[in-house]
Amino acid sequence: MVIETLKEVGALLEGHFLLSSGRHSNRYCQCAKLLQHPDKAAKVLEVVADKIRENNIECDLVVGPAMGGVVVAYELGRQLGKTAIFTERVDGEMTLRRGFEIKKGQRVIITEDVVTTGKSFKEAAKVIEEQGGVVVAVICIVDRTSGKVTDFPMFSAIKLDIESYDPEDCPLCKEGKIPYVKPGSRNIK
Repeated sequence: MVIETLKEVGALLEGHFLLSSGRHSNRYCQCAKLLQHPDKAAKVLEVVADKIRENNIECDLVVGPAMGGVVVAYELGRQLGKTAIFTERVDGEMTLRRGFEIKKGQRVIITEDVVTTGKSFKEAAKVIEEQGGVVVAVICIVDRTSGKVTDFPMFSAIKLDIESYDPEDCPLCKEGKIPYVKPGSRNIK
């Protein structure tokens, strides 16, 4: 059901992409195309909420790193009956703002739309732990990792095996036919 829904909303793209991680890929999953449809997003995130329940993951708070994790955090928080907040980058560094608080000992689930390298959720985990929170799981709509990127329990609605390349090894760059586009929200230096 998840892959069909992603295809239905036009979230699976083909071309030449510069990922937020700095890597290149010939495919991209634009979860914003899913998240613009609250009813469809709710059904996809129900898959992950069910996994959280089945694995008896107890949490007090849901935190999504901006941009990709914000709406995901809101919807997962709604389905689990938990408060949902977000971290965001200020001058390139992930931080907690807007009066949001994480209390010492709070059990936190981190949300993402797509995980490739885990950079954003790892930055969010650092902020959570500095505030005294305890990360109990990471969830995402799409798991693009090609291996283990975290010691936290990780749950996804779907796992997609999409190749990515270091820019110097990118076959699309070497062909030179298709310039890359950067659809993600993170500024890459």
